Amino acid sequence: MLVAAGAFLMTLIGGFVAQRTGDRRHLVLGFAAGLMLGVVAFDLLPEAMEQAPQQLHGVPEALLMFAAGFLAIHVVERAVAIHRGHEGEYAAHSHGHAHGHAHGHAPGHAPGTGHAPGERQREQGVGIAAASALVVHSMMDGFAIGAAFQAGTTVGTVVAIAVVAHDFADGFNTYTLTRLYGNNRRRAVALLFADALAPVTGAGITLLFTIPEQLLGLYLGFFGGFLMYLATSDILPEAHSPHPSKGTLACTLLGVAFMWLVVGLA
Repeated sequence: MLVAAGAFLMTLIGGFVAQRTGDRRHLVLGFAAGLMLGVVAFDLLPEAMEQAPQQLHGVPEALLMFAAGFLAIHVVERAVAIHRGHEGEYAAHSHGHAHGHAHGHAPGHAPGTGHAPGERQREQGVGIAAASALVVHSMMDGFAIGAAFQAGTTVGTVVAIAVVAHDFADGFNTYTLTRLYGNNRRRAVALLFADALAPVTGAGITLLFTIPEQLLGLYLGFFGGFLMYLATSDILPEAHSPHPSKGTLACTLLGVAFMWLVVGLA
């Protein structure tokens, strides 16, 4: 529980760093995308494959859930006509699409500005759903802490180091995703605190029962697809705004490398 309290503090620190980015938001988004890609590739998918290795028509069920998670958020975004890519938050621009229309944004527009009220609410809902999924993921981190210490002090210590470092990324991404989809600061901070409390809750729950591995593996696969879509279809395109992209690209690579280091500690 003390280690989970450390994860609580590290999550809040991650969210605090995300709030203090100012006009360097494109770098923050690039770093967040790298963290999310690293989480999916090095953490979620390997764990999902390990816990749900059964195959359905020749394909591991965890990977089927990964595709389902990716497609689910894609269908939701298309169904409510949400189009990300608010590069106009950084500079005025206009661009065309294959279906033959163009649109522009003025500098300084907040996410969601320019949408009809109903569409903006739906877009905010996507951000809340993404942040809520990260809260659930942080609760799983708490489960990992509890289960590792039940297995032994050495294993618990190694996993604790990885989880505490990992929760910095969770807090960073929770705040960034919530704000990216047009939610106000109060809502983002509320979800950040929920994310910080999640590992403490998860560690406590392990004293009562454990989640079946198969079910947990399916969830992790689905969540991995969800994060992959947000990273590649929403966050990276927005990060590469009219600002020079070399710094953003470097931040993305740094985010991936950071998650590789964290997972390697585990």
